[in-house]
Amino acid sequence: MRARPRHRSTTLRPGTTAARHTAAASTDRPETPWHRPVRLSPADLLRLGLVGVLSRRMRAVLSAVGISIGIATMIVVTGIPASSQTALEAELTALGTDRLQAVADGKAGENGAPVSFPAESVVMVDRIGPVKAVTAVANAHVKVRRSDRLGPLDESGLTVLAARPDLLRVVNGKVRSGQFLTKATERLPTVVLGASSAARLGFPEVRPGEPPQLVLIGDRWFSVAGILHAVPLAPDLDRAVLVGWDAAREHLNFDGRPTQLFIQADEDAIEDVRAVLPATVNPQSPSVVLVSRPSDALAAKRSAEATFSGLFVGLAGLALLVGGIGVANTMVISVLERRREIGLRRALGANRGQIRGQFLTESVVLSGLGGLTGVVVGVLATVGYAAFRDWPAVIPVEAVAGGFCGAVLIGVMAGVYPAVRASRLSPTTALATT
Repeated sequence: MRARPRHRSTTLRPGTTAARHTAAASTDRPETPWHRPVRLSPADLLRLGLVGVLSRRMRAVLSAVGISIGIATMIVVTGIPASSQTALEAELTALGTDRLQAVADGKAGENGAPVSFPAESVVMVDRIGPVKAVTAVANAHVKVRRSDRLGPLDESGLTVLAARPDLLRVVNGKVRSGQFLTKATERLPTVVLGASSAARLGFPEVRPGEPPQLVLIGDRWFSVAGILHAVPLAPDLDRAVLVGWDAAREHLNFDGRPTQLFIQADEDAIEDVRAVLPATVNPQSPSVVLVSRPSDALAAKRSAEATFSGLFVGLAGLALLVGGIGVANTMVISVLERRREIGLRRALGANRGQIRGQFLTESVVLSGLGGLTGVVVGVLATVGYAAFRDWPAVIPVEAVAGGFCGAVLIGVMAGVYPAVRASRLSPTTALATT
């Protein structure tokens, strides 16, 4: 019986020609699919990130609540003061922060003659660039009485002013009863009474369809067309009897020269307009023009704007810091509790990058859900509080967008350390964890 031939070992010694050729051949050989590292798509990373969120729902909810409170706080502390500031601005604007008044100095007249402005002063002021609107009134220097049975000494003590139809728009006035002067009625012998004038003359209201009530101005009867509410911007109008500009010329010997101008201008340029008004109103005698300085409310408004801006930055930063710390704490605890899961995934072939991506995605998902919830809660809280205080609801778009983007950024920052820590766990150490 023949012995079988013994086969020589095929092991190649290092450094030999055959070994070098074999190594080169193995290097040139293309990688088989099962040797290539698996790359996870964004959808796969999202599913992996949701695994931890869905498997520990209560903890995920608490983490999302933590950051949502922070983002909601940021929305609230920006939205509520912004709504309050808008309401404050509207109230201050109603007080005349963009208004000026030019009055003729009554002490500057010669021989006791009344002081007035040139007839073209309204047109000249209207040519100033920042001026939005300008109107005028003029003292007609006549007496008004309730009845002709009263003697000259029984006058009411009210002032008769020639007025233009655009007066109420410039001074933010409102009609309480009847109607104001129009282009059609300013030529007619009609008057509009201020709030105090109506009470003093005994006219509670103007009733449509009834015979018009009359007042005696000089020696001419005028019918009462309307009664005004009190005008905070021009309290002198409350004690005045307003006559149409053309009617005053025709019936009261009015010379057409105004004695007081009401100006509305751009708020940012109100000081510049005030500086040029005297020379514009009366170029020959600017010293007789007294211009009211901007309201003190303007300074309060600008101070409030600066205060609110500083408050926004401080509270928003604090809210974001608290939310970020909460997410980071949750992710660190999650890594400590899921060591066996990490070890098992590493043993099955997951590399460190995939582990990092999983926990980083989970952190971003938690922060994103919390940020979205916080934005919704913050907006609803701001709208509700503004409605309760009867303020206009203002939701800063920058705060909403910044809140959500900030939540995602916080998720990235809070998840970096836990993700790196999880990827550094070796499979044996992680699986041995009890």
